[in-house]
Amino acid sequence: MEFSAAFTTAIALIAGLDAELMGVVRLSLLVSLSAVALASLIGLPLGAVLALVAFPGRGVVVVALNAFMGLPPVVVGLAVYLLLSRAGPLGELGLLFTPGAMVVAQTVLVLPIVAALARQVVADLWDEYGEQLRSLGARRRRVVFTLLWDGRFSLLTAVLAGFGRAAAEVGAVMIVGGNIKGVTRTMTTAIALETSRGDLALALALGLVLLTLVAIVNGAAYVVGQRR
Repeated sequence: MEFSAAFTTAIALIAGLDAELMGVVRLSLLVSLSAVALASLIGLPLGAVLALVAFPGRGVVVVALNAFMGLPPVVVGLAVYLLLSRAGPLGELGLLFTPGAMVVAQTVLVLPIVAALARQVVADLWDEYGEQLRSLGARRRRVVFTLLWDGRFSLLTAVLAGFGRAAAEVGAVMIVGGNIKGVTRTMTTAIALETSRGDLALALALGLVLLTLVAIVNGAAYVVGQRR
């Protein structure tokens, strides 16, 4: 299929809300948003604690957290696969080759990004407002919530960055999800498969949708930054 014909067909698939296309997009959004929500619930408080609480080895933990921001997705996929396989410690849960396994893999990938950026934001705010909060006698838990709220716009940017990483992920989700049609096929894995099969129209349609989502996320991050 020529590029012009494939592009025209791709636009028609998007405009017509093709069932297969929409199913893949819905699953991708469900997995990525779930992973980002879990990573945020864990990563935001974790980053705040690392910024405010001194303990032996904190520097090592911070360095490791920053290093994990660049975790290779295929390595994460392999680790989660071994964890969820029948012979693994969590094999009895039966999560392998399900959307749940993909959520776990993406959460592992996004968590270091959210936690590391949250730690930096809270640390900067503590340097600015620490003396004032101490003079008011604020307890540590109250300080954590106060600084997280004060830095909400910067933290939202970190969450959006995590979503961008999750939405564009292909290696880890293909390993733990299996790229099963109608079950675990996401936009990125479908693009890889359909391109190899020569179905350029569907691959282009998914690519255009993915690019649109990335543009929306980056636009939202810019707006949040301007508002901050």
